[in-house]
Amino acid sequence: MESLDRLGKKLDTLLKKYAALEAENKRLKETVAAEIRKTEKLNKKLASLEKNMVSVHLDKAAGNEEDIENMRSQLDNVISEIDKILHTLND
Repeated sequence: MESLDRLGKKLDTLLKKYAALEAENKRLKETVAAEIRKTEKLNKKLASLEKNMVSVHLDKAAGNEEDIENMRSQLDNVISEIDKILHTLND
């Protein structure tokens, strides 16, 4: 009889731990979902800013092909760095 009582207590303890882990898992999933939404929002904003930046730079350097190519190269580097940062944030 005593072993059944101990078993019952252990089962209760395990069920409480399981419930706590389920609650934590749910909270973590909600946090991940919120971070994904934030990242998507930032990606959209970044894309918009990139379009604006390219337009402004191209307008300023419209006559010089070499300047345009340099700006594109610089922009590609900046975008690459931003992508690395966003990828790091997603991990």
